[in-house]
Amino acid sequence: MKTTNIRAIAASILAELESGKGSIDSHLAAIKNKNQYEDIVEGALLQEILYGCCRWFHMLESITNQLLSKPLKRKDSDLKCLLIVGIYQLRFLSTPEYAVLNETVCAAAILGKTWGKALVNAVLRNYLREHDAIEQSLMATSPGYQHSHPEWLLATIRSQWPQTSDQVVLANNSRPPLTLRVNLARSSRADMLAALQEVGIEATAGKLAASAIYLDTPTAVNDLPGFAHGKMSVQDEASQLVPGLLQPAPGMRVLDACAAPGGKTCHILESEPLLTSCTALDIDAGRLNRISENLNRLGLKAKLLVADATAVSQWWDGQTFDRILLDAPCSATGVIRRHPDIKLLRTRKNVDKLIQTQHALLHNLWQCLSPGGLLLYTSCSILREENEANIAHFLENSASAKYESIAADWGVECRYGRQLLPSSGNEPDGFYYALLRKM
Repeated sequence: MKTTNIRAIAASILAELESGKGSIDSHLAAIKNKNQYEDIVEGALLQEILYGCCRWFHMLESITNQLLSKPLKRKDSDLKCLLIVGIYQLRFLSTPEYAVLNETVCAAAILGKTWGKALVNAVLRNYLREHDAIEQSLMATSPGYQHSHPEWLLATIRSQWPQTSDQVVLANNSRPPLTLRVNLARSSRADMLAALQEVGIEATAGKLAASAIYLDTPTAVNDLPGFAHGKMSVQDEASQLVPGLLQPAPGMRVLDACAAPGGKTCHILESEPLLTSCTALDIDAGRLNRISENLNRLGLKAKLLVADATAVSQWWDGQTFDRILLDAPCSATGVIRRHPDIKLLRTRKNVDKLIQTQHALLHNLWQCLSPGGLLLYTSCSILREENEANIAHFLENSASAKYESIAADWGVECRYGRQLLPSSGNEPDGFYYALLRKM
């Protein structure tokens, strides 16, 4: 028997995430490597429960607290997470109630807490009995619980984006679309839309990037016509705007710093095949392997380096680059709909530490840029302190940097740079762009 109990596995992972350990992706990869569940169906259920519980964690935690006569001890955080797993299924999934109760109660014993079986049974049955009253009482809880966001993040969104904060929160709690990038060097978007329609896959063209296609229903990539032959890749529309802003041209040397998993590297090469060189740099060797896989599928070539981009002396040969893309490590608050565990993993302290890394990357990579060259700073954050404030700080401390405005009819024009904010449905993720020229 390969599996224990999907609910027990989900509760254990959720407790790890709540304590700031790992990510949904890393935990799911570990589970898959252990071959810990029976089949694809169980794997899909585990993924659904994890993503759903993270998306609605703060709301579900509020409901759980209402149903407990007293808080559980810290050492029993996995049992609290098991209750959240159970309530998520009852509230959001179509799983029969008897199956949810039976499997979730059994999971308590698998977690080593046989004493908790009665508690789990009582709490879930009380939720079913008191459902309407509980839903009504949510309106009186804190905004963080009501909107299922950590309080610090919700307050920041409302403060920094007061006119669109409701839209951002709604987007964060929605399911993301599957977005494709057409390889325009091999096909046209019209042809790929027609090919998708021929196999019964409904899709629509993106509004911002000429290469973007949104699928009406997520589909396995192996079922996409032309995917295996490099005609399409999976990439959010926001990222597909990068080559047009970076402006690569024949004969240029390009650096993609912090490049994994390589979508932007590949898109740059698709957009301009006559570069003298394209270097993709990342600190994580495992993630760099994904770039190699993407390059091979698309028939593209780039120089791959495993290195810390801030430690320039350890990897740079002294030849300057005409273009540098710095897609900075960030809070990822613009892609919460794709990675809802961000709600559990990110803290204000995390963000402050990331800002220091972003400063170091900008400062150290600048020396690698040729005079007259362009550096495009991007992030999938919507926090101003990670974006326009970083650019302002850099400009104040660099005599050779000139800010170049981005003329566009999309997003929000900031003091420095341009910001896309998350929206629900077939819209791009939250993403920030700022263009700097070296004088």
